[in-house]
Amino acid sequence: MAKENPFVFGKAAEGSYFTDRTEDTKRLTANLTHGISTILISPRRWGKTSLVKKVIGDIGKSRTSTSGTEIKCVFIDIFQCKSEYEFYHSFASAVIKQTSSKLDEWVEMARTFLSNISPKFSFGSDPMNDFSLSFEWNPQDDTESDILQLPEKIAQKKGIRIVVCLDEFQQIADFSDAVTFQKKLRSVWQHQQNVTYCMFGSKKHLMENIFNDKSMPFYKFGDMMFLKKIDTEEWVDFICKKFNDSGKSITAKQAATICEATENLSSYVQHLSWLVWYKCDKTVTDSDISGAIDDLLEQNKVFYQREVEQLSELQVNFLRAVADGISAGFSRKDVIKKYRLISSPNIQSVKKSLQKKDLIDIDGQTVAINDSLFKLWLKRQKFYE
Repeated sequence: MAKENPFVFGKAAEGSYFTDRTEDTKRLTANLTHGISTILISPRRWGKTSLVKKVIGDIGKSRTSTSGTEIKCVFIDIFQCKSEYEFYHSFASAVIKQTSSKLDEWVEMARTFLSNISPKFSFGSDPMNDFSLSFEWNPQDDTESDILQLPEKIAQKKGIRIVVCLDEFQQIADFSDAVTFQKKLRSVWQHQQNVTYCMFGSKKHLMENIFNDKSMPFYKFGDMMFLKKIDTEEWVDFICKKFNDSGKSITAKQAATICEATENLSSYVQHLSWLVWYKCDKTVTDSDISGAIDDLLEQNKVFYQREVEQLSELQVNFLRAVADGISAGFSRKDVIKKYRLISSPNIQSVKKSLQKKDLIDIDGQTVAINDSLFKLWLKRQKFYE
């Protein structure tokens, strides 16, 4: 029987698919089990979600904090939340569902702690796992505070600790009157004694604005963890072992080529490795890797074309320069002339706009394209000739 592909993409890397992050895992685990709220910061595709799921999975197995108190973890993806109401809805539903294991507990918790809301449950084909919670309230009452206090009240009632993990947390920056909403969250959460929060998201600059700006409500809310890429050496060992365990072989040099093409971005390393494994017979050839890179670029071409079509000529020219290896010194006359960047003031506005679109990352004076495959695709286009 043919073995399954030992790599994963398109979802969090869990279980045997997870690799390295040993020190990050230790630090995040220590924080969450000691009650220290944590903010994870890094560009997209660096493996934040996989790290968090790895840690809360481990915590869920041990089930206790350093003091011996049981811990329950709640994972909430707020990417689809476009308003405060949708946030409260997702927050309440997830907290109730993931801290209780029985249907009657869900109903009891909702009625006990959300009594002013008149919560209503609707159930799918599997009532134990498929349910939705709806409610209405008068914004002038204390319902918002009641929902934000929900994990603390449940923790007190059950004598447990709760860890709440909020993925795509930067979405709250797009809410109407976002700063006021953030003040509401912090004013409640900072006083909770039995709940720990872990916030992370895919837009680094927005997360930094929320947590690293002295004027913002969440400034110094918790421990800031700035994730780094997984080292090539760690990836090479992982890739070679996965091929070997599945009955195929790849050289360390070839595994390093996969890392170089993807610039060690976790999701792309897994995806490209998956394609190489699928394309090769028993032994990986260099043509298998080059063909897999072509396939990966082809799969993403429509997204990249759409992205470029929405950019101005000046923005594309700036990305050309970055893709060619220029990371600083954009105001030099030779750079401005070669890439038609017009003038220094234009460069500053273009940098800000591209960062806002999450196409580049700015670290001090250094600029980099966030998406390594997008960078490679750009380099292959005719406008580079």
